[in-house]
Amino acid sequence: MSETQTRQELKQAFERLNESNLSLGEQLDAAARSVKERRPDAAEAIDRMVGRLKEGGAGAQAPQVGDEMPPFYLPDEHGRVVSLDDLVARGPVAVTFHRGHWCPFCRISINALVRAHEQVTATGGQIVAVMPERQQFVSDLRATSKAPFLVLTDMDNGYAMSLGLAIWVGDEMRKIIAERHRLPEYQGNDTWMLPIPATFVVGQDCRIKARFVDPDYRKRMAIEDLLAAMRA
Repeated sequence: MSETQTRQELKQAFERLNESNLSLGEQLDAAARSVKERRPDAAEAIDRMVGRLKEGGAGAQAPQVGDEMPPFYLPDEHGRVVSLDDLVARGPVAVTFHRGHWCPFCRISINALVRAHEQVTATGGQIVAVMPERQQFVSDLRATSKAPFLVLTDMDNGYAMSLGLAIWVGDEMRKIIAERHRLPEYQGNDTWMLPIPATFVVGQDCRIKARFVDPDYRKRMAIEDLLAAMRA
């Protein structure tokens, strides 16, 4: 099978998953299996990167449950600056970190959050997504996913870095990602740094009520856990 055919098959597999009624965890697991079946070399490289990050304790220093969530001031797709203080004044917030509009696992996660949005707002809560991408790509993600919540730009991973979430992808993964994606263009720099996908449910007292941090970007907080933390 040619490289073009493999890419097309993977794209179609991810699209089918996004349209399925599977849970977020089931979709992510199925996506990981699709990559392993069609791009075993990429799957093995991902496993090696994840192993390296876990061995180095990546993400372990991120804020814990009970800690106060560090404040942020980040722009939305229109350049308007949004602060954590302004958000929590209106209710609890799920602050979710994503690698970028190009990442199919992030797309699956964002789409799951879109589907859960009404349930989240019914609890009085809100969702905000944070990505290290320029505003035009944030705008593209919002448009294609029809996200009703804010998607904010964390240029140069500044906020993620302050939380201990920013990681270097490594030479092996850089080469694999560069086969299909232009991260320097998306991010406005050539550092090849990405955030560890993470979710922090923050109460109106700015303290963290629930937390999910995993260097394996194929894993995300279950929607059920997010909703339970919002209700609590």
